[in-house]
Amino acid sequence: MKGIKKSLTEEYLYLDFSHHIEGFIFPLHTSVTLFLLSYCDCKIFKVCLVPNRESTDVLLLKNVLSEDVEIQIISRQDLPPIVQSCCLPAVVERPDNFCRAGLAVVLRHIIQKSYEADPSKKEILELLGFKKTCLKACAEVSQWTRLCELTIPLAVENFLKESSDQPPTIPAEILELERKLSEPVRVHNDDKLRRQKLKQQKAAGVRPSLAKEKAQSKDHRQGSSEEMDSSPESLELKVAFAKLTVHEDPAPANREPSHIRKAKASDLPPLEHVFAEGLYFTLADIVLLPCIHHFLVIICKKLSEKLVEFPLLAAWYQRIQEVPRVKTAASQCGIQFLHLPQLQTTSNEHHPNLDEAPCIEEQSDPLFIGGPRPTMTKLMEKGIEVMFSPHPCPTWTLDWDTLPAAVSPKEGKMSSDRALRKQQQLNNLIYVVTNQARPGDRIVDFCSGGGHVGIVLAYMLPSCQVTLIENKELSLIHAKKRSDELGLSNIWFIQANMEYFTGMFNIGEAGANLHSQLCMFM
Repeated sequence: MKGIKKSLTEEYLYLDFSHHIEGFIFPLHTSVTLFLLSYCDCKIFKVCLVPNRESTDVLLLKNVLSEDVEIQIISRQDLPPIVQSCCLPAVVERPDNFCRAGLAVVLRHIIQKSYEADPSKKEILELLGFKKTCLKACAEVSQWTRLCELTIPLAVENFLKESSDQPPTIPAEILELERKLSEPVRVHNDDKLRRQKLKQQKAAGVRPSLAKEKAQSKDHRQGSSEEMDSSPESLELKVAFAKLTVHEDPAPANREPSHIRKAKASDLPPLEHVFAEGLYFTLADIVLLPCIHHFLVIICKKLSEKLVEFPLLAAWYQRIQEVPRVKTAASQCGIQFLHLPQLQTTSNEHHPNLDEAPCIEEQSDPLFIGGPRPTMTKLMEKGIEVMFSPHPCPTWTLDWDTLPAAVSPKEGKMSSDRALRKQQQLNNLIYVVTNQARPGDRIVDFCSGGGHVGIVLAYMLPSCQVTLIENKELSLIHAKKRSDELGLSNIWFIQANMEYFTGMFNIGEAGANLHSQLCMFM
């Protein structure tokens, strides 16, 4: 077909499989990934389910998934070695030395590869949001990524387990999501859209002061699930679905009237959520849909009186079904949408659960204090023996001039002065590791960046296996290019957050900047 490119690199997608309930595959990370594959109509990956126990009746999966979804079954011990060192889901490029692990990393990769295979599907790339940053920040630094990638899937799975034995407790994470859907939306063209909304409200006869009071009301989030605006179709809905049905930005609107242009920013009405991140359908909605669907299934069956407490989630759930191809993709993955009743609650109705629910953001750990001594203190608190010691051979240096060009950090696209400083830093790390390493050792370069340390180690220690772990894809791609130039066969590349790496190793090191420090586990 014209416009479709054939991928030159064969890629395998590995997914956990624990069980399925009423046509729904678990764990939820697997359901989410299969849903995205169906939505993107992506056939470029060879998909493998990995049962978590030998007794799993995988033959029943034929009754769960559509015939269009091609799945292979593979045992955990038959996984490529690089995948055995990671949590699933994971994607591996052949010849099995570049792995992407973790839900957000894998989903973003599926979107990018789907678009590369067929650039006419611009709506697929739009799932990554403005500046293509949706769920790009790792869960350690982004509250939103953590909520979507980790806490909500886990909370819903625990909710389902609890519901099988006793009346379940509503997860705090679901209450938090309902609260987030009530917050004003902020987008890059915020001011322009809010002025258009003000114009729409005036045309509909809504007093700006009344709209502002309504938005500021503490219980506004409990308003009707259909009450986004007094007009038949709110500005938010119009903007959101226009983006889903056209491939180009709509023509610019005529200049606003003077009284709209001169309105103070504080007098402009806030924008309300259409989808999870705001006005536009993104990867976050893909992640949340299987989770919220199964949560609502239990709510409707066992706690139907609680449904009224989630008007915004219910409205989002109904609205997402209007997105083109969502229903088809869902049915291929065993998701049969519920028909929820229209929720009509008044603005003065009080739902204590929303006010009593702990804020997820407030539960995060205190801000980390950097520097070597606080780091050593944290290690000692975990029972790891650490010590400060002077460099055993401060004058030792690699003979950089005799090494291949691809080994030098100069190949990492940096200035000569910075490359010289980087070489001096590498001297310290390389000396310690090369003196500790033994043939057959596994060495891990955590937060490897462009591989300045790992590539030198792999070149200097050909009898050791070196693994680079980094969550920035572009940095690892540059590192792999340098490794390929050197013909290294003892090096792995893993794009993931550190908690997704579960492999064994003999020596681990982290950091290669001016304040670098070496951590070794023997």
